[in-house]
Amino acid sequence: MSYQVLARKYRPANFEELEGQEHVRRALVNALEQNRLHHAYLFTGTRGTGKTTIARIFAKCLNCDRGITSTPCGECGSCLEIAEGRSVDLIEVDAASRTGVDSTRELLDNVQYMPTRSRFKVYLIDEVHMFSTSSFNALLKTLEEPPEHVKFLLATTDPKKLPVTVLSRCLQFNLKNLPPERVVNYLTTVLDKEQVVYEPSALWQLGRAADGSMRDALSLADQAISFGENQITDEAVKAMLGSIDQLEIYQIIHALIKGDGTALLAQIARMGEYAPDYAGLLADILSLLHRVAVAQTIAEGVDNSQGDREAVMTIARDLSREDVQLYYQIGLIGQRDLALAPDPRTGFEMVMLRMLAFVPNVQRSPEVVSEAMDPVKKPERAAAGSPMVDKAQSEAPSVPVQQTPNTPGPRAIVVPAVSEPVSEWGSSEPAVSSREAIMPSSDSTPKAPNADVIKIVPLAVEHWAEILVELGLSGVTQSIAANCELVAVEHGVCHLVLKAHHATLWNKTHEDRIAQSLARLYDTEITLALTVGETVGETPAEVAQRHRDERLAMAVVAIDSDAKLKQLIDNFDGTLDRDTIMPRNQSGD
Repeated sequence: MSYQVLARKYRPANFEELEGQEHVRRALVNALEQNRLHHAYLFTGTRGTGKTTIARIFAKCLNCDRGITSTPCGECGSCLEIAEGRSVDLIEVDAASRTGVDSTRELLDNVQYMPTRSRFKVYLIDEVHMFSTSSFNALLKTLEEPPEHVKFLLATTDPKKLPVTVLSRCLQFNLKNLPPERVVNYLTTVLDKEQVVYEPSALWQLGRAADGSMRDALSLADQAISFGENQITDEAVKAMLGSIDQLEIYQIIHALIKGDGTALLAQIARMGEYAPDYAGLLADILSLLHRVAVAQTIAEGVDNSQGDREAVMTIARDLSREDVQLYYQIGLIGQRDLALAPDPRTGFEMVMLRMLAFVPNVQRSPEVVSEAMDPVKKPERAAAGSPMVDKAQSEAPSVPVQQTPNTPGPRAIVVPAVSEPVSEWGSSEPAVSSREAIMPSSDSTPKAPNADVIKIVPLAVEHWAEILVELGLSGVTQSIAANCELVAVEHGVCHLVLKAHHATLWNKTHEDRIAQSLARLYDTEITLALTVGETVGETPAEVAQRHRDERLAMAVVAIDSDAKLKQLIDNFDGTLDRDTIMPRNQSGD
């Protein structure tokens, strides 16, 4: 007996054997059992989702010798003829080869005649969107009011090409792509029956490569069996598909998390030996980052469609939400620019290097962090030649550091040496990071900071403006925080007072963002206690506005006293538009 391919051998013979498409199966079963039958049905969906298979099962249900039923016997003459493709009352038409109007008219000329031996004459028209406009026009009247003994079953992969006049005459069923998890489960059942040895990871590769099509999955399984000499292994499938194992993608992400550029480039070099599709590889990384972002927001929303849910959850714990969003944005832009790169590998490497370079995640040892936050150890640091903070800074209360596994260390921050604000909160001018200020040593001689011992801004009331610069907040959250006054820090709780006119903007989302940023900065659990009311001192936003006003006033005075400008105004009878005067920013630009 000749070999029968898996896609044909395991084609479902009834609705019970149908894998997936429960929404279509339920509607058709109920219609058959209640005898509420329409004259025209349209099945839409991508290739291999079961359109033609469902139509043939439905034809069996209509013409089974035991009567109209949702469970055809599969043994009577009508069922066997349909299964073997020799039923004279099931007319299967390939619209792609009969696009002309003459072929359609010839087909419809026989509609009026009764079926030869079955209950209904069933017209199964595949790829019906290939009909010409004239063919559709010829079909319309018959499709709307066919004889009682005729049923039309239409199938298409592109329903948008069908005229609305045809769509309105049919009951439409949209078939869904099958998820990889369901495809793998079905392949497991089929291969167990075939007594083929397989590796689960290899089946996941086939499930993803099938892209939602069960027929494609079975065809790929046939190919893998031949390629692997009657067994399906991970390495063989990888070589057959020319694909990159999902594990390789995880190794790239882990290299990014560790900030290990050497490991990152080495991993890309290993993948380059398989001549991968770099655009597809970048798309896979973006897909993984999307699942990580879902895991960080709603853990229950992460599916196991690729058999790697636990790995996704691990990355979600190791990466901050901000880093995930930054990686994703860099990847999207890189995907757009990939075609402009000298070659695909170079473009892909540059995208990965951008991800590595633009994530501000500086690791520090617990000892350095503890010394930076503990004012008691100030004399020891001074003896070692480290920069010192003033008395007010050293006496500020601090939050104890508790190192936890897999938690990024606090970011390195230098306490500014000047009392002026380091940020223009809410202004269009660029903020000046406190990292740019260098503390003078005890002998007042400017020196570069020690690279090994860098101070952290103490979590104290008087340093609220400097702290906000380092939190990396943006948008509404930054504006709200800048209009708050830090009034106390007690036992890991930051007490804030928010101006009343900003109270309507406050919500749990902004509270969580500020608390999480503080927790990451000081590597300890921090919560917020917020009160709406009048502030005692100036908020960072008010301080910044005051300094802007002062600089603007100084700029106006400087312009008014400029002799050359006065001469120009006098010579050309000009006027000075004071509204256009802009003070220099803190960088002197």
